[in-house]
Amino acid sequence: MYTIIGTVTARPETREELASLLMALVAPTRAEAGCISYDFHVDAADPCVFVFYENWTDRAALDAHLAMPHLQPLVSQLDRLLACPVEIRPLTMLSERAA
Repeated sequence: MYTIIGTVTARPETREELASLLMALVAPTRAEAGCISYDFHVDAADPCVFVFYENWTDRAALDAHLAMPHLQPLVSQLDRLLACPVEIRPLTMLSERAA
């Protein structure tokens, strides 16, 4: 399994637009081969910070996701929408997976 936390920070003036674009990614991403879970959050202290907790079967599944056509409406506007670059943090699980 390959796990990441992806952090996306909106410019204040584009927060609502970015939130809508990100929410629209959830259903098609969850339907992708290799997606185990794809959970969308907002930071409790900063409404401009969005966080994805993602589990993939392997790195290749994540790479395939990043090339999916349904990401293009977002990718084509990143410079305008984001306050800083997307941060992708890979994680290594130390515990057993929950049943």
